[in-house]
Amino acid sequence: THLYHFFFHIRSKSQVVHSTTPIMQQCPQGKGLETIEPLVRSVEETPDPIPTTITGTIPTWINGSLLRNGPGKFEFGKDSYTHWFDGMAMMHRFHICEGNVTYCSRFLRSDSFVTNSEKNRIVVSEFGTLALPDPCKNIFARFFSRFQIPKATDNASVNFVTYKGDYYVSTETNYMRRVDPQSLETKEKVDWSQYIAVNSATAHPHYDREGATYNMGNSYGKSFFYNILRVPPPEEKAAVEDSADLNGARVICSIRASEPRKPSYYHSFVMSENYIVFVEQPIKLDMLKLILYRIQGKSLNKVLTWDPQYDTIFHLVNRHTGKVVKYRAAPMFTLHQINAFEDNGLLVMDMCCGDDGEVIGNFTLENLRRGAGEEMDKFYNSMCRNLPRRYVLPLTVDEETPLDQNLVSLQNYKATAKKTKPGEVYMTHEELYDDELLQYGGLEFPQINYDQYNGRPYRYFYSCGFGHVFSDSLLKMDVHTKELKVWRYPGLYPSEPVFVASPNATQEDDGVVLSVIITPREEKSTFLLILDAKTFTELGRAVVPVNIPYGTHGVFNKMG
Repeated sequence: THLYHFFFHIRSKSQVVHSTTPIMQQCPQGKGLETIEPLVRSVEETPDPIPTTITGTIPTWINGSLLRNGPGKFEFGKDSYTHWFDGMAMMHRFHICEGNVTYCSRFLRSDSFVTNSEKNRIVVSEFGTLALPDPCKNIFARFFSRFQIPKATDNASVNFVTYKGDYYVSTETNYMRRVDPQSLETKEKVDWSQYIAVNSATAHPHYDREGATYNMGNSYGKSFFYNILRVPPPEEKAAVEDSADLNGARVICSIRASEPRKPSYYHSFVMSENYIVFVEQPIKLDMLKLILYRIQGKSLNKVLTWDPQYDTIFHLVNRHTGKVVKYRAAPMFTLHQINAFEDNGLLVMDMCCGDDGEVIGNFTLENLRRGAGEEMDKFYNSMCRNLPRRYVLPLTVDEETPLDQNLVSLQNYKATAKKTKPGEVYMTHEELYDDELLQYGGLEFPQINYDQYNGRPYRYFYSCGFGHVFSDSLLKMDVHTKELKVWRYPGLYPSEPVFVASPNATQEDDGVVLSVIITPREEKSTFLLILDAKTFTELGRAVVPVNIPYGTHGVFNKMG
């Protein structure tokens, strides 16, 4: 599948804020929203690095590259994609060195991109667009082509990830592409199933402090399984060696789907120092519909449904032993987790969550290209918001654990967990925000000081606020006090914030936050924004003289 980023937001009309704004008791509705059509237009690549125009100051200690990914081409010939997720992957590199910034971009030369380009039409099906049969074939060949199972796309447009020190771009199929992080050159296609018995992997792996990478993938035969994978740390390579290496990958745990005919969609998972948590949520993939969708001429997004009659199941996995324990909570959905850590026999999980998954598939290009004002307002107001919440899982539950007693005994947590019957613990969450957040429309794309605080107690996270269909603010949240710092300008649309620690940092938020800001009101004026992570004030900008579309995820490559 290629499903990600359902945004669930509410509209605000505030200007630039460093947040001491009044608390609002009710989420405002969109009113007079401008069009975001320029954010989802096809653009040209810029393969050779070009200079940027610097305003303010870029700290000279920042040395490396911000690598970004996302859809960048939405048409081939007379054919157009119908869904934003379907656009061809475009890779971006902002190289920062000694206070200067250069920019380059390239389309991923995936098999999908190359074949579509050669045929000058859409040949490969994507998440929301079903490729039509070749018009040159006779009527019988076109008819029978509907019964062929389409190959999974290798249009890896979601994220940059690393395995054994190599960079890859990834999506949510079994294919990744290795890439050169300096030149953005496309290298070999990598099929997970050639290394390990899975047929997909997420675009959001986790990394431990020894250099191993963890991910999740599906497998199905007589039943459907969610598998937790581990790829070992990198070994020293021969100087001439230049090839993908996932050797040593193994499944450390397989979790049988609670509803084998309706397995859950997932975009990411949770990892602390000793545990992994897989959230089996009621966004379901209907296997019968999946079999029939090709015959019926429907795209993949039509087979995903929101089924709130099912509880959310948290599968807690000891990543050293593979032992699994289940917990339950009310129906909800989540795309991105913020962080998780262990505290006195409890596992604390912070996540971006929503309570209504009906908006699945709404990010069609038709919706995103609606006109300003009433038309865009109606679309935006039909969506709900994602907000941060905290679940707390007791790590020790056995036959002696009393029934109907809150097992979250520490006073600093408002979430609850109660053993309701043998072998079952039911949880309620704590809202991890004050009402102040609601005027920024909820949040998504959370990021932390990952290298030092992932899986450990932490205080701050950074995210995008959604006062529009796409993000229109950057937020810094203090999870101890629930206070916000906010960067926001009308008409500017930030990307996912990426934290970069300063040299010899002594505090969690010593460093900068990087975000690419899209400017639909002005042509060729996108810029890389650098914020002081502690104060959330602007340090500098690097303006790029080309148009850049709205993207998905990225990483900072310290090696350049």
